[in-house]
Amino acid sequence: MGGEGIKVLREKVFDKSRWMQFPRDVLIGHEVIDEIPSVCRDLHLGTRAFLITGEHTMSIAGERIAELLNETCDVRCHIATAISPDEIARTENAAEDADFILGIGGGRVIDIAKIVSYNLDRQFISVPTAAAHDGVASARATVPTAGGSTSMEAHPPIAVVADTGIIAAAPRRLLASGCADIISNYTAILDWELAHRMRGEPISEYAIALSRMTAEIIVKNAGDISAHTEESAWMVMKALVSSGVAMSIAGSSRPASGGEHKFSHALDRIAPGRSLHGEQCGVGSIVTMYLHGGDWRGLRDSLRRIGAPTTPAGLGIEDEQAVEALLSARTIRPERFTILDMGLSRQSAEKIIRMLYEE
Repeated sequence: MGGEGIKVLREKVFDKSRWMQFPRDVLIGHEVIDEIPSVCRDLHLGTRAFLITGEHTMSIAGERIAELLNETCDVRCHIATAISPDEIARTENAAEDADFILGIGGGRVIDIAKIVSYNLDRQFISVPTAAAHDGVASARATVPTAGGSTSMEAHPPIAVVADTGIIAAAPRRLLASGCADIISNYTAILDWELAHRMRGEPISEYAIALSRMTAEIIVKNAGDISAHTEESAWMVMKALVSSGVAMSIAGSSRPASGGEHKFSHALDRIAPGRSLHGEQCGVGSIVTMYLHGGDWRGLRDSLRRIGAPTTPAGLGIEDEQAVEALLSARTIRPERFTILDMGLSRQSAEKIIRMLYEE
């Protein structure tokens, strides 16, 4: 009998592998929208461009981009009225013969562009018109369904073109929502580290460091971030792109999505359309920071300085709805372990919600 089958004697081979995808070109600044034709040429994307935008953002940026690309490309524009499985299918059929796709608008438009480009295996360029959340450069897309929001796999944009003049002109609330989404990285990281200790879930120290640094940029400059200034738009957009890169490094949304995001998705089921995603995540992060034993007051103060809501009333919902969202958060993506999966009682949830109003 030989020893060929005794595996302990065989040399161990390093077999880890990770495919990371990042945006190749990132342009953030004044009137960078005019550089879109140069970006397309630099990336050799082809000559058939398919623009996905909204009714409002078509006039804000879509018409200008179509005019710029018309000189070198065959351009078709598609107005996405909402994000839903039906709208995604309709958009996908319309974009079937395109060489590349541009998502021009807010989070919903960019999420549609992500999914369609992923399904059709086409590259897409992200052109945000507001800094409302960190999906502008990430590889995940959120789609509302009858049972609540569903997070879907996609791929990150090959380029991000963020014109600070356009973004600064957006409503103040959108900028504050984007800041709140970034600040919630603090608690997303704590939940990821908790899952590592409790469940042995692998973590990426690099992704954690980048995500934490991104949140720190916003917190340290919270007092200087104000609406309708290009400097603020530039700072927040840089942070949003960095947050998306952290997710690409991790291979998941873990560095920027924990219990606070599960709370937000639960609210989407209980009280849909009342508030913005980033706003909900901000309130959720105050709660989860408290449960982690961290500086929840400091986090709350940062949210206040940027003008983001810090209570259920600020979100336009009833306190009882916030309690229900905290209790049902564990049913959202149950495979993603967070502090809200530790068995929060109704009495404790009610106490925490009351605490949000205390000075």
